[in-house]
Amino acid sequence: MSYAAEPIRPAAVAGSFYPGSSAVLARDLRALLSRDTGIPARQPKAIIAPHAGYVYSGPIAARVYAPLSAWRAGIRRVVLLGPTHRVAVDGLAVPSSTAFATPLGTVPVDRSAIALIEQLPQVLVSDAAHAFEHSLEVQLPFLQSVLDEFMLVPLAVGRASATQVAEVLECLWGGDETLLVISSDLSHYLPYGLARETDTATARQIVALGPPVDHQQACGATPVNGLLLAARRHGLRARLVDLRNSGDTAGDKSRVVGYGAFAFSAEPEHAG
Repeated sequence: MSYAAEPIRPAAVAGSFYPGSSAVLARDLRALLSRDTGIPARQPKAIIAPHAGYVYSGPIAARVYAPLSAWRAGIRRVVLLGPTHRVAVDGLAVPSSTAFATPLGTVPVDRSAIALIEQLPQVLVSDAAHAFEHSLEVQLPFLQSVLDEFMLVPLAVGRASATQVAEVLECLWGGDETLLVISSDLSHYLPYGLARETDTATARQIVALGPPVDHQQACGATPVNGLLLAARRHGLRARLVDLRNSGDTAGDKSRVVGYGAFAFSAEPEHAG
């Protein structure tokens, strides 16, 4: 595997998808995250969060990120998967960089974790796939706000099967120190009413851990389906945290994009 000379992947969509000023970004995130103070009974093992500009999907993402602050010291590794939007790849692409930057600072890449998966045939190194990819980057300021120090395993997901994604997740599953984050929006550019119907049906599928969703239902369908497969194997239970669209947050209801936030936790243990 070849590695790029640039050790830090710089922020590519700061100033467009979210504020480029660290002070403004921190202020906006505090406002978003302060709207939800509920703490689930069990620590989430995985979440699904949307990845549009913060004005559109930030309030929905914040609903699933805010409760993670209860475990901020214990979560030390985040396995982050999102679909590729600009560069087509076959498989799951890791970067050669050693850190990802945002206006809030840098997040180190967990190279030892990547070493666990780099021999899998579906895993490749592609800095091009990561260079301008927003689906992963927009999650980082949220994670930097709700967690203490953590390491990142960034995976840009292209053409792959749910089984291939689940195999990677299995290698990186870990314990309570590892959080899995799937970045995905839901339906795209439907009228408001139809989008609500479509996204409600998709949410039911995700909460039921199947059947698989398709790319008309979710742009991150591939990593979502990989998580659903892994969640079934590990006995996780999915919970819908929020379901809205850009018509709810930004006003225009003629053509909207759907956003869902989901948390996956272990089934509660029963005594006796």
